[in-house]
Amino acid sequence: MPNVKTPHLPAIRRRFQLQLRFLYNNICHFRPAKHINDSIMDSQSSPHGSIIFSTVGRTNYGFDIFSIKSPFSFLNSPVEHRLTDGTSINYNGQFVDEDQTLVFVSERSGAPRIYLRRPSSQVQIEQLPTSIDSLFLDRPFLRNKRLYYISAHQQPKQVFTSSSALYSTNIEDGSKIIRLTPYGCADYSPAISHSGHLIAVASYGDRRWPTGEFHDLTTDIVVFPESDPEKRIVVCQHGGWPTWSGDSTIYFHRQADDGWWSIFRVDLPEDSPNLCADPVRVTPPGVHCFTPAVASYNSKSMIAIATRRPGKRYRHIEIFDVESDKFYSVTELLNPTTHHYNPFFSPKSTLLSYHRFRGESSSGDATIPSLDPVISPEKGLRMRRLNGSFPSFSPSGDFIAFNHDFNANSGLKIIKSDGSKKWTLFQGRTAFCNSWSPAEPDVIFTSVGPVFDSVKATVQIARVSFNSLNLTNDDCGEIPVEIEVLTKEETGNNAFPSCSPDGKHIVFRSGRSGHKNLYIMDAVKGELEGGGIRQLTEGPWIDTMPSWSPDGKLIAFSSNRHNPENVTCFSIYVIHPNGTGLRRIHVAGPEGSDEVDKERLNHVCFSKDCEWLLFTGNLGGVTADPVSLPNQYQPYGDLYLVKLDGSGLRQLTCNAYENGTPAWHPSAMPMTALDIERNVIVGDKLRGEFDDVLWMNC
Repeated sequence: MPNVKTPHLPAIRRRFQLQLRFLYNNICHFRPAKHINDSIMDSQSSPHGSIIFSTVGRTNYGFDIFSIKSPFSFLNSPVEHRLTDGTSINYNGQFVDEDQTLVFVSERSGAPRIYLRRPSSQVQIEQLPTSIDSLFLDRPFLRNKRLYYISAHQQPKQVFTSSSALYSTNIEDGSKIIRLTPYGCADYSPAISHSGHLIAVASYGDRRWPTGEFHDLTTDIVVFPESDPEKRIVVCQHGGWPTWSGDSTIYFHRQADDGWWSIFRVDLPEDSPNLCADPVRVTPPGVHCFTPAVASYNSKSMIAIATRRPGKRYRHIEIFDVESDKFYSVTELLNPTTHHYNPFFSPKSTLLSYHRFRGESSSGDATIPSLDPVISPEKGLRMRRLNGSFPSFSPSGDFIAFNHDFNANSGLKIIKSDGSKKWTLFQGRTAFCNSWSPAEPDVIFTSVGPVFDSVKATVQIARVSFNSLNLTNDDCGEIPVEIEVLTKEETGNNAFPSCSPDGKHIVFRSGRSGHKNLYIMDAVKGELEGGGIRQLTEGPWIDTMPSWSPDGKLIAFSSNRHNPENVTCFSIYVIHPNGTGLRRIHVAGPEGSDEVDKERLNHVCFSKDCEWLLFTGNLGGVTADPVSLPNQYQPYGDLYLVKLDGSGLRQLTCNAYENGTPAWHPSAMPMTALDIERNVIVGDKLRGEFDDVLWMNC
């Protein structure tokens, strides 16, 4: 695929040069929060190097915040105005006044941060002071010189618990950071009443997350005085995304018993707010309605909502008239084939706003960075998000093999580790999970066939050979390769190869026995004539995603062998290549505890010194309401580190996305202005190609 150059390059270069110092300081001097089960580590045992990972859909968002005036003039065609500048992604805003002063979330600095847009100021966008050591910030609003926001910087004391909580900060000097959520509880989606005296949140309380899939968080609507946050009252069970009408009525969303997401209303008696009436359903069945925002117009209650209608692919913003029970389309008239998210009004309801993909013709970032810097909580680690999945470093760390996607751009590609060049090894065939031979810089192993299919599906391990000298040329086209299939076609599903450090053997997962277990075969001839294969694990369970340690002594993998009937919960195991020494690494809790059997730990790999394991897991919990986001299969998926004995657990990512398929190399990729510039210049054209929630029945 040809490289796409960004328009307006001088402006982009200046912008990134100005951001370099801030980004470098954050990445190199980020103060990590206290982590679950963390222990004191000396500097020699601290993890270091470079980590590349993928995030479902995130690289394609291209969000900006837009507004329209007079949204209730239904007979007039609304006109959109973009409020944010097209840098990175910008979302979840709130107006401060009617002059379009805006507080919003942006990921331009390598993590979600809160920014203020002042239309009349010479510097239109500035970062606001918050909890500086937080990996996740969300849902800000500004009132009386105090900034209110959700942050996840204080880690919970136990696993399977969200760290999302409501805080406030004095914006004049960044001092007096106050936690408004009780310790041990999780709060989401704050909203302040018209007078500013009351705050409503969607609260999960002190409950722990279930082990299965969940999309409706079943939070409760909790109200408390801004001046006394300890006086919390549950005004309604099972509700999310509250929005105020005055000081006595709250609208919110939840999934009704008939399966339709709908808007509900609960009224708060002024004399006894703890004696609320039962909630009343506002929007009818037959259309999914969520993320409401209330406005008053000519003494009428109007609600802006995001909707998904049967037979329609896109999420749109509509106005619902509570008195007439009528819907009025807004964004479908403007951008019929674009998703729109999370509407909000200005204080006097003269403006309606939301975020969406900014469009291919808009100014700003028009190219998806091949490698995007992400703030790391560990001083010795550099982290970057890949526009693709299943990365694997070359032996030197100078190059990364990866799979772009599994659809139109399927195949195997290589990118330079500074993001400046990209090559195609083959395309048009679905490939996934790559392993660059540690002993041969011109050999990569991959899986060819459908992803995550049954044991009988034909998926084969392939050895891809090429001339690595082609990676030194300026020509970034397709490189000639030789593809040798190492497994027999009749053996079914063979996938997830990992090469031994001497390059002589491959460990992989195969379903040839009727169960998905691990096998080891010759790395040159495979199981074909002259090669050899042997079974490493055996049993009626799933052993998968193996990773060979750099010293060759261990193979780590994910398995549900402790509970084969549960095909969603996986734990980390290690075994010697000769089949001895099998043991489970208990991460979430001690052996025999309820916690360890809730683990969903996958994509494990070793540090160079073999002291640490990097993996993806469900140990933290959800940080934001999943229905307010594009599709995330597992919105609780984050990256973690743990020592081989299960101690020293450290969380590396904390956001509302599913992060996965990490790769780790001991060398640290330098963060320079040239690197950042190249990451913007080289990449794919940003087209806003991502899915809205797939679990919603439309």
